[in-house]
Amino acid sequence: MIKKEAILYTAKELADAGKDNIPEIYQSGSQLVYSSPATLAYNSPGAEGFGVKRAGLSVPGSIMLIVAPGCCGRNTSSIARIKGYADRFFYLDMTDTDLVTARHLRKIPEAVKEIVTFQEQQGKKPSLVMICITCVDALLGTDMERVSRKAEELSGVPVRPCYMYALTREGRKPPMVHVRQSLYELLPKQKKKGTSVNLMGFFAPLIDDCELYSILKNIGVKHVREISRCDSYEEFLTMGEANFNIVLHPEARAAAEDLLERLDIPYVEMQRLYQVDQIEKQYTAFGQAIGYEIANPNKKKEACDAIAALQDARPDLTFTIGEAMNGNPFELALALVRYGFKVSEIYATPAPEHYVYLTPLAALSPDTRVYCNMEPTMLYYDSSVSTADVTIGKDAAFYHPDAAHIYWNEDIQPFGYAGVTKLMTEILKEVSDEGTS
Repeated sequence: MIKKEAILYTAKELADAGKDNIPEIYQSGSQLVYSSPATLAYNSPGAEGFGVKRAGLSVPGSIMLIVAPGCCGRNTSSIARIKGYADRFFYLDMTDTDLVTARHLRKIPEAVKEIVTFQEQQGKKPSLVMICITCVDALLGTDMERVSRKAEELSGVPVRPCYMYALTREGRKPPMVHVRQSLYELLPKQKKKGTSVNLMGFFAPLIDDCELYSILKNIGVKHVREISRCDSYEEFLTMGEANFNIVLHPEARAAAEDLLERLDIPYVEMQRLYQVDQIEKQYTAFGQAIGYEIANPNKKKEACDAIAALQDARPDLTFTIGEAMNGNPFELALALVRYGFKVSEIYATPAPEHYVYLTPLAALSPDTRVYCNMEPTMLYYDSSVSTADVTIGKDAAFYHPDAAHIYWNEDIQPFGYAGVTKLMTEILKEVSDEGTS
């Protein structure tokens, strides 16, 4: 008789196996995939957060033509309900005949022209048309670059493709990597300004009190630009004058490489971290790279004070951490363990690059259980096998419904010391409210 329980590995078992021997349960291509809460949020084109569709509309004044069978396009209605998106989606339905003959490819340029004409009649000519296509065209091998050029010639506005290809999410250029590159390819070559810097990686801005803004201002940067803070297409294009780019998410690396090659804009990478000492080291390294001494003692003290307040109030907390949140679950787990808390479970897929966190985590908390959200045996997950006082991430909340929940998945992005302060403050408030309710 098959034992019905969720398969897992402990942090120690994963660390001992090494980054070159990650078990098959964490490799979606090796087995069936279970659409757990996390994978539904990842795969569904209509999911909240910034999937391909919302990301593709990051440029001010842009609209999107979704070319797909009805089953793929209908869930966009959930995004259309979000403020600012109601009138930005248009649809070209693919029939069975289209799939066989690919005749829809001839329709796309005409459809784009018709949409642009309609928008002009309404007094709101779009700045950009994004053509979003699905896995069907991936299987057909459609050359969307050629189709987009034809649509641009007919419509007279820039046209770029974006791909809602779940099939390629583990390939060389997953959909969220490609959509970033597709957007930044619009930037023209301009005279560089030493006082301009771009923050690349997210489709929403960093939290307003993030110290990175003041750090850049203190070293003489007058214009810190993010695609999400641009009010017009013309302002977005000024990102092409940046002296250098700061990549805050690895999925933007390909776009930054393209800007380096095409516009000669160099870039540096910074990671979102929750370990205060590592944040300080990262800023020090950043300063050394650009020739400035970086210091922000006030923000560091605020983060340390917020950690200490949580430690004093609830030193006994046990966390479970998912991957449907703003952070690397393994780095966040390591941070919490280093602060003296317990992490009983992590629901995430380890990759070789995560072992920089997994290895020290295993040394401090060897029995931390690591589950894979996509593993079919998660159907049998039993929350009674471990303790959870606080969950971080919507997927973790699903597995432990009776715990205090910190979803930590807002559009506005936490980063640096300010991110640590905000997280610790929210946890303290949640566990304090729980105790008084």
